[in-house]
Amino acid sequence: MPLVFIIASIFATNQATAQTAAHENWLHEYNTALKQAKAEHKPILMVFAGSDWCKPCIMLNKQVWETETFEKYAKENLVLLELDFPRFKKNQLPAEQVKHNEQLAEKYNTEGIFPLVVLVDENGKVISKTGYKTGGPEAYVKHLNELLHH
Repeated sequence: MPLVFIIASIFATNQATAQTAAHENWLHEYNTALKQAKAEHKPILMVFAGSDWCKPCIMLNKQVWETETFEKYAKENLVLLELDFPRFKKNQLPAEQVKHNEQLAEKYNTEGIFPLVVLVDENGKVISKTGYKTGGPEAYVKHLNELLHH
């Protein structure tokens, strides 16, 4: 096996592991998120993302979601729900998850915007919508607080 292929495989595995670790606090099912939001009296941060094709989605993931600053804030203040719409065959989600994500997009992302961050209360009522913003995790957390407490 060529060395380049082995290194690429190790890199891909490490990337997937890092992404999985960063997303361990993210739910992928709306009713589960809603139950948790009601139990903890927290809003849901629902993100519509194209993890393998949408550059601003990838940047939001790396610059905000995967940071310790955001993870700490989210743990204390939010229920996280990721609704991914990957395009590459290797990243395809199970058919049931695709259907689930599409149904939520019909309700909350009728414009088909990516990334779209939708903040909803514990009853599923939209509080606010936003997207990618520059400035890093501290600025994004401040932005979320402004949207949640306007």
